[in-house]
Amino acid sequence: MTRQLQPEGEVFGRRLREVRQRRRVTQDTLASTAGLTKAYISDMERGLKVPSLTTVLRLAVALDCKVTELVSVFDKTDLPSILPK
Repeated sequence: MTRQLQPEGEVFGRRLREVRQRRRVTQDTLASTAGLTKAYISDMERGLKVPSLTTVLRLAVALDCKVTELVSVFDKTDLPSILPK
């Protein structure tokens, strides 16, 4: 089964990876701290999974950042172009 990239997931995933790396946190550590699996973190960063709001909140707590730091990237994104038709 081939997993499909989710456009909104790609945008979020790039931002998640950027914030995680800037804080020098590994995927393993983030997964453990957020109560998620490393595979799920990897899938989010590659745009294969789109997190729920609860997951975004868990990530913000685990990364010790504001939620807006993770999602403000969408303010600069052409939202109609990434949403499903």
